[in-house]
Amino acid sequence: MNLSHHQRSLSRLIAAGLAAASLGAALSACAPLVVAGAATGALVVVDRRTSGAQLDDQGIELRAGNRVREQIAEGRARVAVTSYNRRVLLTGEAASEAIKTQVGQIVSQVENVKEVINELGVTSSPSLKERATDTLITGRLKASLVDAKDISASAFKVTTERSTVYLMGRVTQREADRATDIARNISGVARVVRAFEIVTEAELAGMQTQPAPAK
Repeated sequence: MNLSHHQRSLSRLIAAGLAAASLGAALSACAPLVVAGAATGALVVVDRRTSGAQLDDQGIELRAGNRVREQIAEGRARVAVTSYNRRVLLTGEAASEAIKTQVGQIVSQVENVKEVINELGVTSSPSLKERATDTLITGRLKASLVDAKDISASAFKVTTERSTVYLMGRVTQREADRATDIARNISGVARVVRAFEIVTEAELAGMQTQPAPAK
């Protein structure tokens, strides 16, 4: 069948529209790695750790969690492992000081771990309400860090346990103080614990950022 010039043009426009829609759907799977900016377009989220450190951190969290579950009896501890640049933060609770110490020792022996910050509480497990509050605080703080225009939200890792906020990241003293002030003003925050790796402004300027790991 012969098509007129107008019909052929219309067919090409429809095909182009379908292709664009398909591409948009495919790219939407990568949404966690992109932050939309009204004025600047899309910005790829970056990480101040090297790609090697990012992989090590993911491996540390997996291996440490597995070893704790293997060596600590069920019900004796609830442990959340957060690794940033090979420095490990332990949050949650243990049934006794001895269990808390044992968990710290187990994690310290995991390959590539440089330091363990043991913030396990010797107490009972938090209630569902307390856990929901912690999740809400974390969400609010992350949103506030994104809203702050004078720091990079992707430079911080946020953990909340029993209304205590733990902040990690490779940041300058100015960034550390700014993020701490923001955290202290989030509704429901009882305490802020800083576990930063402080770098100088010169070190930050020379730092090669990497794509952030997928969550």
